[in-house]
Amino acid sequence: MFKNPKLLTLFFTMIVVMIGFGIIIPIMPFYVEHFGVGGTGLGLLMALFSTMQFIFSPFWGSLSDRYGRKKIMLIGAFGSGLSLILSGLAPTYWLLLAARALGGILSAATMPTAMAYVGDSTDERGRGAGMGLIGAAMGVGMVIGPGLGGWMSEISLAAPFFLAGGLGLLSMLPIWFILPESLPEARRTQGKVALHGPQLAVLWKALRGPLGFLLFLAFLVNFALANFESVFGLYASARYAYGPQQVGTIMMVIGIVSSLVQMVLTGPATHRFGERGVIKASLLFSVLGFVLMSLAEGPGIILLTVGFFVFSNAMLRPAIMSLTSKMARGGQGAALGMNNAYQSLGRVAGPLWAGMMFDLNINFPYWSAALIMLGTFGFALWSMRPLASPLQGEAAQVATAPGIGDE
Repeated sequence: MFKNPKLLTLFFTMIVVMIGFGIIIPIMPFYVEHFGVGGTGLGLLMALFSTMQFIFSPFWGSLSDRYGRKKIMLIGAFGSGLSLILSGLAPTYWLLLAARALGGILSAATMPTAMAYVGDSTDERGRGAGMGLIGAAMGVGMVIGPGLGGWMSEISLAAPFFLAGGLGLLSMLPIWFILPESLPEARRTQGKVALHGPQLAVLWKALRGPLGFLLFLAFLVNFALANFESVFGLYASARYAYGPQQVGTIMMVIGIVSSLVQMVLTGPATHRFGERGVIKASLLFSVLGFVLMSLAEGPGIILLTVGFFVFSNAMLRPAIMSLTSKMARGGQGAALGMNNAYQSLGRVAGPLWAGMMFDLNINFPYWSAALIMLGTFGFALWSMRPLASPLQGEAAQVATAPGIGDE
């Protein structure tokens, strides 16, 4: 993958983008508290951002099928940078909400378009490794970003937002001047692209279509990861009396493991076992990972169990994206935009569920996620065979149904 100059440029561009996202993770709770808002306000802020991404990701994906990948990625990078700077300048909580909503709308253009770019630039054999490269960039950003955010917060709570916004704007430069367009004019879809409200009917139609199981998986994976991420700090504090430094160390390990797995192992694993084999194995190991985390005692065992959990999940998302891309050859931007929409929906529902379960019992988020993954593994065994033949036109038609794609 690193021999492909287009993907190499995209990889480093996405690292810059994801560092910007990672910077604000450790200081967001304190920043919201600065406005006199507690956990409910923080949850609303997270849910609003993800809800906007859920609604707008398919729209941006379809636009990239119509107008090319570069233009839409530039919109995403600019919108992300602008919204983060506005967040740092927000004088009230309600204006912060508005800035984060704007960020969700515009940054939704980045990920589905980057995934579609990988789909344009790789053959079927290299698709899994290419998607793993995007995941690795996310992991690298999540390793570097939180440390930078914690250091910048010593200057002021707004300073990390300005740094993150600056990085978002900086990422426009390689996209504009170095990254070549991956979708030639002859392969672009024709007609007008429109957004029709929340598009729930179209999303439901897609869920019942040829890509439905993969969209359901995209939702579940992000739901489960949100269960882990949203309450892990609370869980570590309540069970192990860990503070921010210990939790930050664990989050760094998570980023390192995720990056290494997605850069080094995802490609060979999908070549040897295929995306379907990787998906099934990852789901089963994820069940074990959730259970082990609820039983872990001691720093070394905690790091091992968290590392095992991240290892099992790191290949799952790229495998799902790769299979989605292969099955939607005629409209990859729209199909991967739909995938990103369901990922965002998981990031909306996951923290709400995890918080409710945590209030009942600190282990319930992990136990319930383990049961969900186990049920999904059983469903995968039953549902994967109908997906054995690549579907070209039909999958693209579902992904580009009216309201999501071209009219």
